[in-house]
Amino acid sequence: MKEYLDKIKNELRLRGFADNTIESYVLHNKKFFEFINKKPLDVSEDDIKSFLSSLIEKKLSAASLALVRSALKFYYEELLGRNIFRTIKTPKKQRKLPDVLTKEEVTKLVDSAKHKKSKLIISLLYSSGLRVSEALNMKIQDIDLHEKVGYVRQGKGKKDRIFILSDKLALELEDYLKNKKREEHLFPGKDGKMTSRNVQKMIRKTAKRAGINKKVSPHTLRHSYGTHLLENGVDIRKIQILLGHSQLSTTQLYTQVSTEELKKIKSPFDDL
Repeated sequence: MKEYLDKIKNELRLRGFADNTIESYVLHNKKFFEFINKKPLDVSEDDIKSFLSSLIEKKLSAASLALVRSALKFYYEELLGRNIFRTIKTPKKQRKLPDVLTKEEVTKLVDSAKHKKSKLIISLLYSSGLRVSEALNMKIQDIDLHEKVGYVRQGKGKKDRIFILSDKLALELEDYLKNKKREEHLFPGKDGKMTSRNVQKMIRKTAKRAGINKKVSPHTLRHSYGTHLLENGVDIRKIQILLGHSQLSTTQLYTQVSTEELKKIKSPFDDL
C-alpha cells in the first residue's frame, strides 16, 4: 500500500497541489485500499460504488463524498489510465447560504478578543477578506503600510493578488510590527506560524464571549467582508478580484446573502 500512496503523493506534489489537498487525497485512497483489500488494477466500478455507498451510510456530506470521489478518480484515471468513473456519481452538493455577521457583531467580536494578536487576526480577516491560510502564511514583507495594501503570495490556485488594508488596522499593525524582521511570519506560532485550527478555536471562543449566537469561523469573516462591500455599493467584479475568486458566480453568492438592499425596497401594498 505504501508504494501506491507514495506514488499519489509524489504526483500531486509535482503538479503543484496544495499540502491540504495532498494530505486529503492520500488519506481517502488509503481508506479505500483498506476497505476493498485489492490490488489497484483489480478494482472495479462496483468496488468504488460500494465504498462510496458505505460512506453515505455513515452520513458523510455530499461535499465530502465529492472530495473522496475526486481523490480516487485522480489515482485510477490520472495515474493508472483506467476509465472507470463514467457511471460513478455522487449526490449534488447543497449550496447553503453562508452565515454573515452584521457590522455590529463584527465590532463586538473584535472588542471581545482577549489578546492583541487575536484582535489583529480577527481584524485582518474581516477588513481584508483573507482566507485563514493566506493570513497565516503571510510574511511581514508582504505588508505595505505606506500604501495600505498587502500581497497574498501563491494563494488558492497558486495565484498572487493584492488586498487592501484598512486605515485603522494599518495604524495598529505599525505598532505591532515594530522591531520585527521582514522575513518573519505576520502571526508567528510555536513552529514558525500559527495553525488554522488554533485560529478557528480562538474565533469560536471569542464569538461565544461576545454573545454572538451564530456559528462563527474565519470564513464567516470573509463572507461578511464580501457582503458588506456589496452593501456599500462596491462593484461585484472588484469584490471578485479582492477575494481572489476565479469565477464570478462564486462572488454572486453574496447578492443572495445581502439584505440591506432588499430592506430599501418599498412594498406595493404601501401605495394602495
